[in-house]
Amino acid sequence: MNIIKKYQFGKIMIDDSIYQTDLIVFSDHIQENWWRENGHFLKITDLKSVIDYKPEVLIIGTGMYGLMRVDDFVIKKLKEQGIKKILVEKTNHACEKYNKEVSRKKAAALHITC
Repeated sequence: MNIIKKYQFGKIMIDDSIYQTDLIVFSDHIQENWWRENGHFLKITDLKSVIDYKPEVLIIGTGMYGLMRVDDFVIKKLKEQGIKKILVEKTNHACEKYNKEVSRKKAAALHITC
């Protein structure tokens, strides 16, 4: 199970590894270099790997200052795909919630800069 140990602008430590790009943290693996089609505006197509994984819980980190936007349409489509719980938070709070989430099948899509 991946544990987010530290987050600061542009850098995140998961277990004993440091990452400096946006990423998606799954219960059992990490998808590095997560790029979105439209940078600071999250689209459903940006979350294909999450949808394929079928987590019970998805936590979306919108950046240090919360600049990545998540449209209600994206949330609706994720729920239609069977994701029961979706949280949208600034990345520091998203990291805390990911670590506290008890679901065995969870994911966190994290924008680690602005």
